[in-house]
Amino acid sequence: MSRPRRRALTWALIGLGCALVLLPSLAPATVEEQRARLPPPAVCADPLEGVWVSHKYESPYDEWMIFTLDVRRDPRGAASPNLRGVPGRIPVIGRITAHAWFGNGPQGSSPPLCTPGIHHWQVGMSAEGFADGGRIEFWGTRWSVENVWCGPRSFGYNLDHFTGLIDPSIQEFQSVNNDGGRAINDPTVFRRVRCYEPPVVPHPVVAPPAFRPPSRSGCAR
Repeated sequence: MSRPRRRALTWALIGLGCALVLLPSLAPATVEEQRARLPPPAVCADPLEGVWVSHKYESPYDEWMIFTLDVRRDPRGAASPNLRGVPGRIPVIGRITAHAWFGNGPQGSSPPLCTPGIHHWQVGMSAEGFADGGRIEFWGTRWSVENVWCGPRSFGYNLDHFTGLIDPSIQEFQSVNNDGGRAINDPTVFRRVRCYEPPVVPHPVVAPPAFRPPSRSGCAR
């Protein structure tokens, strides 16, 4: 390598280092960056059930992704196929929503307006899994396109599979995603943001008393 090219490379590396210091959002997403984007946690009575949300930027693909997990205990209980014959497992079911957009850079953490080059879509998945102690696995079983705001309306999608631990002290599901495609042990941090409301107890129906106007004496009865 000639000296001028070496000097140019040196300055390029210095410039890149400064850019990563001054603009952290240009660096690969860290767990702390993901946490900083999440809403405040919801503290629920149930350690598993609720709505869990992640929000991260995939720098190699210029893609923002918000995953939402709706996690409920499987009412089939011991009859659930997710137990897979392992004692101590708690089966769960629910949904996964993948809301994504790309084409508007690392500063575009909110869904963009539709302009040329923007792809903005949402996929929904039926999901199932199990919890074993503090560890939980939750994966998609079928997917469908729920909405396309911008870009191609037809595309493929790999089912997401999240595995990790729930930290009840901060209401986080600290997971990795493996979708059989580009997501390989991809760190994804979820925070529980909503509890499921307890079932409403029906209010007893009481028939109102019959209305009878009071009688009046005199001629004006």
